[in-house]
Amino acid sequence: MIRSVVRGNGAALPRRIMKNADFEGMVETSDEWIVQRTGIRQRHVAADDETTASLGEAAARAALDSAGMTPAEIDLIILATSTPNNTFPATAVEIQNRLGMHHGFAFDMQAVCSGFVYAVATADLYIRGGLVRRVLVIGSETFSRILDWNDRSTCVLFGDGAGALVLEAQEGAGAITDRGVLAASLRSDGAHKDKLFVDGGPSTTGTVGHLRMEGREVFKHAVGMITDVIEATFGEAGITAQELDWFVPHQANKRIIDASARKLGIAEEKVVVTVDLHGNTSAASVPLALSVAVADGRIKKGDLVLLEAMGGGFTWGAVLLRW
Repeated sequence: MIRSVVRGNGAALPRRIMKNADFEGMVETSDEWIVQRTGIRQRHVAADDETTASLGEAAARAALDSAGMTPAEIDLIILATSTPNNTFPATAVEIQNRLGMHHGFAFDMQAVCSGFVYAVATADLYIRGGLVRRVLVIGSETFSRILDWNDRSTCVLFGDGAGALVLEAQEGAGAITDRGVLAASLRSDGAHKDKLFVDGGPSTTGTVGHLRMEGREVFKHAVGMITDVIEATFGEAGITAQELDWFVPHQANKRIIDASARKLGIAEEKVVVTVDLHGNTSAASVPLALSVAVADGRIKKGDLVLLEAMGGGFTWGAVLLRW
């Protein structure tokens, strides 16, 4: 059978780093409070000349270099983002143009923090369906553009950045030992919209708006939803948590990551955590964490890796792949 195999990965981060202490003169908070509640110690914040498109392009080029490929070899670009450069056209087509691509097709995917997981699952379907051979999957965000910098409950949580994967169609045996995407499970429930949303939009206010969140409500639902979708993915693949080599979760809150891993029986040493370095970068979160774990040698060819994310909507999902 056809498998969607990872050929390369890359990442890009804005130049500016904001430490927790930088917020102490802006809102009523402290480094100790932020670390204790979230695990975040710093985040990157985009400058005026750094956008979702420019960061996405940089991550895409890094992934292509890692794969030993050129843009000419890519058939499709899927960009996961909630902070596009424009209402339209899709920022994916802007990245396509920046890469010098005038063939194939490109589109944005909006599932907030789950966007990259949704995009990988979607790319896998395009590849297995035979419509494309190689897909550039990007998660890129500039959440700093939609934050209310006077809201201490949200402004300290989010950061900017981008990450990318190159997926390629390769023959597999149809076994769990195959490289590539092995299983996926996606969910959403719009009944929870008001717990995490942006209070603006073209069709409602005609403005961009700011991010609003009921933190306790999100936390209350997160662990149960995450474990549910992961167990469904394990069931589809016919494996247990003990067989995993690495768990790469959405990097929103260290307490949610720890509680989810414990509930699933995933050993602490198998969990990739980068929330302390990046904060919550929404759709860029999972590919940024992947890039760190690949760069430092933890994730290696043949490893069984679980990706997971949950975001506004609510949306949530998981993808199991062999690196």
